[in-house]
Order: sequence, then structure tokens, then C-alpha cells
Amino acid sequence: MRNIPLEEALFEARERFAARRPKSRQMHERASAAMPGGNTRTVLWHGPFPLRAAGGSGAILTDVDGHAYVNLLGEYTAGVFGHSHPAIRRAVEEALAGGVNLGAHGTAEVELAERVVARFPAIESVRFTNSGTEANLMAVSTARHVTGRPKVMVFDGAYHGALLSFGGGGIPINAPFPYVLARYNDTEGAVAAIAENAGELACVLLEPMMGAGGCIPADPDFLVALREASADAGALLVLDEVMTSRFGRHGAGDLLGVRADLVTLGKWVGGGLSFGAFGGRADVMAVYDPSAPGAVPHAGTFNNNALTMRAGIAALDEAFTPDIAEALHARGEALRGRLVALFADRGVAFTATGLGSLMTIHAAASTVRSPADLAGADAAARELVFLDLLERGFYMAHRGFIALSTQVTDAHLDGFLEALDRILAERRTVLPHREAADARVAPADG
Repeated sequence: MRNIPLEEALFEARERFAARRPKSRQMHERASAAMPGGNTRTVLWHGPFPLRAAGGSGAILTDVDGHAYVNLLGEYTAGVFGHSHPAIRRAVEEALAGGVNLGAHGTAEVELAERVVARFPAIESVRFTNSGTEANLMAVSTARHVTGRPKVMVFDGAYHGALLSFGGGGIPINAPFPYVLARYNDTEGAVAAIAENAGELACVLLEPMMGAGGCIPADPDFLVALREASADAGALLVLDEVMTSRFGRHGAGDLLGVRADLVTLGKWVGGGLSFGAFGGRADVMAVYDPSAPGAVPHAGTFNNNALTMRAGIAALDEAFTPDIAEALHARGEALRGRLVALFADRGVAFTATGLGSLMTIHAAASTVRSPADLAGADAAARELVFLDLLERGFYMAHRGFIALSTQVTDAHLDGFLEALDRILAERRTVLPHREAADARVAPADG
């Protein structure tokens, strides 16, 4: 059913966005001459044209038109330190002074590897990559090699990188592995699929909390069942912790009590620079020992680059210690609780899902346990709130995703909630209400 007042309000909000950002429009038109759609990173695009950043400091982002925003996006989790954290900046400057592109083993890669193994209990041995996508591809390929099996279980709506994306079941350019597609948090269905494919299943790949899929946490019983079923089938359990490794003191696997065979990590562990890692059981990772007969090669010019290695050490030692991570996790839990309460108080058909410092605001009032539960979410309502928040100086993802950084203060969060409350009050006549949403899903009498 069309909501004409909402469509009209959204049209006006888009027009306001465009009118106040002429330089962003000009940059988008210029970019479009050199890149398809003026874009080289799809997730950042939004209509009528994307925000164009000029710079950032601490928790504040500035666009080319001179508008300043509290940055609640946190570079889609890679920017957990805010913009140019002093410890990481100092580490990069020291690395630059010492020389880059050395083409040899360095001291920093040893120090970073030791810290990663100490920080994440499931990682007994680790190798570095240049992105989370690469780390997940390496982990899956490792599982297929070690087990001698071809199939990979994934979950509808999951995102494990540009070549392992399963929104709507998958994309045309996914890596050509034979996939077994299951539904997230459907314990019975997933366990049955593991058993059915046991002889050919190399691994089960999942996020402890779906990130791009909507910040949907895994039920603890679901994770335990997958751990047991994969072990029974002789398949490896691979936890994609590119996003969730920021949870608690030692990542989501430790927080939720599930020990994987392989774990993947992303950019925050490299200080927010281009970085990824995969690691886990020492016997599995031993296939990459170049001194052993029949070792599998794993190359990458920048796997141990001096800048990232030093930035990662600063990240783990100073910018995001276990104590800092635990405190940020608690602040995120508190923020999500306040968001859910605010939506209920205002009576709008919105909710917030997530764990710790990662969450997504959905224009839906129903319980969300899998991406399928978001099929009826109101994209227009979500976009209107996104644009209204920009006008009040708060930047989150167009899809409603929030990743807190350590530089976002309590005052910033109070201001964000106050701005959101004003938006919900001012837009109450056009936003979907909980009563209407409930009526759409309620069973008919008789």
C-alpha cells in the first residue's frame, strides 16, 4: 500500500539534500566520467547522489560543502578508532621513517602476529591478507583443501566480502564454490543440511552476528548446534569475525562461547588500514608452512607491509585494548536499548538490532531473526530518517547501520537521540505506526 504523504516528504528531503550540497553533486558528476556511476565502493552510494567527504577529525566528518557530522558509521567497523587516532598516526609515521616496501621479513609482523594469537583464543596460528574479503576466500579455500571436500555452507543474506555476498541468495560474481544455502537462526534446517551434505561439506561459514544482513545476532543455541553438527560431519566451522572481533575483550566467538576451527579478521586489527587475517587451529594452518614438504603457497606483496604491521600493533596495544573494547561494547548495548525504547515511546514501526557497538535501525516493528524477517521493512521511511539525521549533523549508513567508534562521546550520543526524537515527532504523520504494522501481519478473525 502506497504512503503518499511519506513519498512526498521523501521527495522534499532529497531536494533539500541536493540543494545544500552543490559541491557534492559536482564531484559526483565528475566522478561519473571516470567510474561507473561515479563509484568504486557500492555500499557508499545513495540517492540522489552520495555525500562527498572532505576530511575527518576524532568523531567529526566534514563534507566538501562544509557540513560537519558526528560520524556514527565508523567506516563500516574499520574505523573503530575514529579519524586519525594519535597512536596509530604515530605508528604509521614511524614506519614511514623506517622505510616501506622492504621486500623481506620484518620485525613488526612477528609482533603483530603474537598479539593476534594472544587476543583471540581460537587463533593458534595466523596469516595476514589485505582485506576481509581475501581472508574469507583464503579460509574457505583452506577448508576445502584440508578436508578434500568441495561444498561450502553459507546463509541467506550473509556478506563475507565482495566475492562472497549472499543477499537475496547470492550475486552473479561470487566465487564459484558449490554452496549449500541455509537460513540464519534456523537451527533445525541448518543441522539437517549439514547432515545431508556431510560427505561433501568442507566448511560452515558464518558471522556470529550478520553485519550487512542487518545486524542480526545468532542465537546462542544456533551457534552451538552448528559447532556440534560441523564437527560430527568432519567439516570446519569458520567464523567471519571481520566485524564482530571488536565485541568484548576477545571477539564474538569467545563472548558467545563457541570456538571455531578458523577465524577471519578485518581492518581494525590492522589499525584501520588495508588488512585482513585468517587463522585458527595450528594443525590446519600448518599447511602454509613453507619449510614443510608439500606446503601450500600463500603470496601477497602487502601481507606484511610495514605500515599496516605497525598500525596494527598500535591498535591492539593502545587504541583498542581489551578494556577499551569491553567498554565500547557496553556503551553500544546501552545505546541500542535507548533506541528501542524511543521507537516504542513514539509508537513508530521502527526497531534496532545488533550486539555491542554495531547496530542497524530498521523501519520495521517485528522481531528480526533472519534477513527474511525484513522483507516488509519500509525503505522510504528509513531513507527519510537518514536524510533528516544528516540535516541535524549525524551520519550513519543509508541502510541504517551504526558502528560506534571510541571517539564518539556520551554527549554525541545524547545529541543523536535528541535529534532522532525530534525527527520522529515531526514526521509522525508520515512515518508508519506500530498499530498499522501490527495490523498488516495480524491473522484474520475466524
